[in-house]
Amino acid sequence: MADKKADKKPIGEVIHFYDKILVAIVKLNGALKVGDTVKFKHGEDEFSQTIDSLELEHKKISSAKKGAEIGLKVDQPVKDKTKVYLAG
Repeated sequence: MADKKADKKPIGEVIHFYDKILVAIVKLNGALKVGDTVKFKHGEDEFSQTIDSLELEHKKISSAKKGAEIGLKVDQPVKDKTKVYLAG
């Protein structure tokens, strides 16, 4: 078996997207914090970005745990059901 730490399980999924303000609501399957780099993947479309800010119930937070539904400013539009992976 390869010893690579390639964790290909998504840490979350987009459940809603606000197109006017480029904010995705993500239901987390794992922890996420400001400064993490994530990859958004939906079919053939994918892009990566560093998390600049997270919000939970309209309050800025520095990290979120599994099960949280967080707001996340994105660089590009995303679709519902887009998978979110930790990059790197």
